[in-house]
Amino acid sequence: MKQLRAIRGMNDLLPEQSPVWQYVEATLSELTSRYGYTEIRTPYLESTQLFCRAVGEATDIVEKEMYTFDDKSGDSVTLRPEGTAGTVRAAIQSNLLNQPQRLWYFGPMFRYERPQKGRLRQFHQFGVEVFGIEGPDIDAETLIMTARLWRQLGISEHVTLQLNSLGNAESRAAYRDALVTYLSERRDQLDEDSQRRLERNPLRILDSKNAQTQELLADAPCLLDFLDEESAAHFSQLKALLDGAGVKYEINPKLVRGLDYYGKTVFEWVTDSLGAQGTVCAGGRYDGLVEQMGGKATPGVGFGLGVERLVLMLETLEVLPESLSQQVDAYLVAVGDVQSAAMTAAEQLRDELPWLRLQLHCGGGSFKSQMKKADKSGADYALIIGEDEAASGQITVKFLRADQPQQTLAPKELAALLQG
Repeated sequence: MKQLRAIRGMNDLLPEQSPVWQYVEATLSELTSRYGYTEIRTPYLESTQLFCRAVGEATDIVEKEMYTFDDKSGDSVTLRPEGTAGTVRAAIQSNLLNQPQRLWYFGPMFRYERPQKGRLRQFHQFGVEVFGIEGPDIDAETLIMTARLWRQLGISEHVTLQLNSLGNAESRAAYRDALVTYLSERRDQLDEDSQRRLERNPLRILDSKNAQTQELLADAPCLLDFLDEESAAHFSQLKALLDGAGVKYEINPKLVRGLDYYGKTVFEWVTDSLGAQGTVCAGGRYDGLVEQMGGKATPGVGFGLGVERLVLMLETLEVLPESLSQQVDAYLVAVGDVQSAAMTAAEQLRDELPWLRLQLHCGGGSFKSQMKKADKSGADYALIIGEDEAASGQITVKFLRADQPQQTLAPKELAALLQG
């Protein structure tokens, strides 16, 4: 019988990898909660029209990458390729937008593209979305919060903030016309993908990875020269706020992002610690998206962070806490016909010390084999209950990682020892 395997680009997360992910998830949720964010969870499966309307039909995501199919009712549905559209849909549907909202989400997203290191077809994204605040102060705070995250994770020296403004719809349209005029005169020098984008989504050409196309863009019109007065002031104030907070950035006038809903501020945190420069976190402002999706006009700003790439970066830079490799604090060895006493003692310790990661040996075995498993578990302590301990109501503790003599203690004394 042929062995069943996971679908290409949809990987398992194995037990030895889980502590790193739990650490990252806890760090992200704890940090954003300190800034007043609350969690939202949206379905993995949405109407296809949601992403066509929000993300843009001329984007690579909609044209090439979505997992789309008809369900049994004949409705076209799509596995979510990003988190903003579903969050906006939920906020409108549940009437959340009658006051400012700061939301965060975490979960799997799905895009059909060539799997590679740090980029999978089922990938995980952490994101934040803020609704109802239109000034540059919330843009700045979002970036300041992200800078704090990098410091907390120990990678701030390995990420660079790239910043740009796309202006309003009118200034983008004027720039689009100028860019199309410039590139149309040089169409035969463009790569094939850029020629296709020239007709449908010309701003995405600025993000081309083709060296010849980038060379051609060196003399192209600059987006920042077309900014409307309000967007220019917004961008200027944002930069001043970042300067005041000590957040360093680079202006990248070719940064446009791959989604149609962005306007004014756009940004990417990039790194070269994984080889070729890659994006770790990206986002921007989308003031027109809520109205575009049927809600009342509501300003919005947010970002998405690729968790696979972030985990890979933490592992590559070796900045993970050493404690993550330790699965349990103590391993309880039960020798002889003492399983009932061992279970009772284990539950008493868990009641006394709720933080304690305690594994009780199950399945029998000799004292020697159980001690081997205790050592292999990574625990600092082996707690031993034999017939003598069961009779006296005590527990012997053996120090597995420290040069200290073993002791036989009453449960309260043991709890005090483990509490440190």
